[in-house]
Amino acid sequence: MLRLRRLSIDTNRENVAFLARNCPVYRPAEFQALNKIEIQQNGRRILAVLNIVDEPGMIAPDELGLAEQAFRQLGLPEGERVEIAPASPPQSLESVRRKIGGAQLTQAEITAIIQDIAASRYSKTEIAAFLIASARFLSADEVLNLTRAMADVGNRLSWADPVVVDKHCIGGIPGNRTSMIVVPIVAAHGLMMPKTSSRAITSAAGTADSMEVLARVDLGIAEMRNVVEKARGCLVWGGHVNLSPADDILISVERPLAIDTQEQLVASILSKKLAAGSTHLLVDIPVGPTAKVRSLAEAIRLRKLFEFVGDRVGLQVEIEFTDGRQPVGRGIGPVLEARDAMAVLANAHGAPQDLKEKSLLLAGRIIDFDPALRGGGGHARAREILESGQALAAMERIIDGQGRNPVRQVPGELTAEIPAPSSGWITAIDCFRIGRIARLAGAPMDKGAGIDLLAKLDDKVERGQPLYRIHACFQSDFRFACDLAADSSGYGIDDREPPRYGAGGAP
Repeated sequence: MLRLRRLSIDTNRENVAFLARNCPVYRPAEFQALNKIEIQQNGRRILAVLNIVDEPGMIAPDELGLAEQAFRQLGLPEGERVEIAPASPPQSLESVRRKIGGAQLTQAEITAIIQDIAASRYSKTEIAAFLIASARFLSADEVLNLTRAMADVGNRLSWADPVVVDKHCIGGIPGNRTSMIVVPIVAAHGLMMPKTSSRAITSAAGTADSMEVLARVDLGIAEMRNVVEKARGCLVWGGHVNLSPADDILISVERPLAIDTQEQLVASILSKKLAAGSTHLLVDIPVGPTAKVRSLAEAIRLRKLFEFVGDRVGLQVEIEFTDGRQPVGRGIGPVLEARDAMAVLANAHGAPQDLKEKSLLLAGRIIDFDPALRGGGGHARAREILESGQALAAMERIIDGQGRNPVRQVPGELTAEIPAPSSGWITAIDCFRIGRIARLAGAPMDKGAGIDLLAKLDDKVERGQPLYRIHACFQSDFRFACDLAADSSGYGIDDREPPRYGAGGAP
């Protein structure tokens, strides 16, 4: 048998094992590198991708090294003796091969695939095969079955309240930190809103990253439930409460491959909301030339798919199309976005009005779910709660309940202002490029890194006037961000005054 050794290697949700080439117990030639092995002892077993090690200082001949993900899942102490054997491929892989051939999969087939993915029985190559085959075509029924399967794996929350509300933005818009305003407004009204949020994957900040500036977000289920029962809402990291864990694994493979179909998006979002125990959901779909959804026709198709699946899983889903032509608020990055959200909640002078008004729009739609409220009264009620200070008080209760961050986070001290190359009116802002610059500056890893927007659409600027300010914490990140911004700021400027747009983005 081999002695178990824990290796501090982050393999991003994939089980990986390491075996010395000069191992006297097993012949590594029997275990081809990058094939899967089964590791077992005392009834515990996992599958892992095997790597063969030639570096003598890394693994002793009688040891089996496990990266962090695999070590945690196996759950045995370091030094424990384990056995290994070649792993049989999961039976559900045959269904993946059928999907590659164009077949429509049944509920049982999809459930088996998702259960095997959640149990780390698939390698990333096999997950990629499933995702790419699914990206070619998933029927509406398959999206429904995928949603159910993902919701049923992992923890599933339930609440005593008959109405449990939630919101989700499909993403793609920097600075769109409405949840940190909507949740306390809705909680102050009295509806239960247990908000589980994601960390950033390709953006400069997720809601969990920004909320972490103010409070703990890595709460367990019991802690989360305690906060919600006392404060009527929370803003926690969903990855820590193990809701729809297969979705997190799928996302870790989707992002590098740039796979982002509407079908997989709907299954991802709705499975998480079902697992969180939501009964009513508002989905924010920003529409804009550099947003995730770029046309009204595409937005309508996505809305219909959300409604189809929502109806069949018992989740009341409402959709709001919003203006996705530019970032929302001024700050992009955890500290800067948290600053904007708290400024809106405090009714501070100079708080970003677009963030305030969008948050009130969404909060009003959610409050309208309240059966005790007269129809159409949600928006006025949301504004009353915000402007009276009740929302700020609710946010303080949530922060205290989750555990206030004792460290005061500040914007990065390395700064540079990016000037307008010419005079005129701002006619376009590339959301994707602005987000990329903010990430190069160090966000979200460095909480204080990001971008402070100094000019927005339809503003008139003079040549040399600052468009935005880059904040960074490390010199190398600062240089990377400045170089990309110097190549192209992401702003379009025209000497002709543009047509004025309404709140919904229409002329």
